[in-house]
Amino acid sequence: MKTPEIEFRYSNIYDEGYSKYKWVQERLKKEGRKYPPYEKIMKYVKEIEPKWRKIEKKVLTELSKISGLKWKEEKIICYIVGYATPFSDPLTMPIYPRSQEYFIDTLIHELIHQLFTQKGNLNISDKSWKYIFKKYKKEAYNTKIHIPLHAIHSYIYLKLFTKKRMQKGIDYISFLPDYKRSWEIVRKEGYKKIITEFNRRLK
Repeated sequence: MKTPEIEFRYSNIYDEGYSKYKWVQERLKKEGRKYPPYEKIMKYVKEIEPKWRKIEKKVLTELSKISGLKWKEEKIICYIVGYATPFSDPLTMPIYPRSQEYFIDTLIHELIHQLFTQKGNLNISDKSWKYIFKKYKKEAYNTKIHIPLHAIHSYIYLKLFTKKRMQKGIDYISFLPDYKRSWEIVRKEGYKKIITEFNRRLK
């Protein structure tokens, strides 16, 4: 099974743009922090990259295996910035000075989004998503799209890491109602059942 390589990349223009956003400055001020300088960002990347490389192939292989979807790209660029809300396309990650573990867990989260949307995969999973949106029609959009994602992430947590680490990840984002609700549904219904129902509808 082919798996892509994640290339951590720093773009001065991209990072500078984030450093000037008003909402970024407001959040940093609230947290009593300053926007990380280039040197601190690169030091963080240097520390996190070898830790990621140790598990990269295993994580990406398991994601494809459990989701029933194939990686279509040989390389995925992951832009690293000092501060931002992480997102999957273009894959963008902020540094988390207090927790390299959380950086890796968040990266996995965004990579599941990536896998869902890589070329052809939305077409392959069209019936699966229609099933999810119909079954959970009363839930918020963000809750619906994160139900299969958190089910798959549960598998990764328990297969490659620990239940305690999964709980820490759940607690960390519990202040976001849609994400919290999604995790509640996954825990109530069982991640294995959700994954099975999603996969059986793939083309």
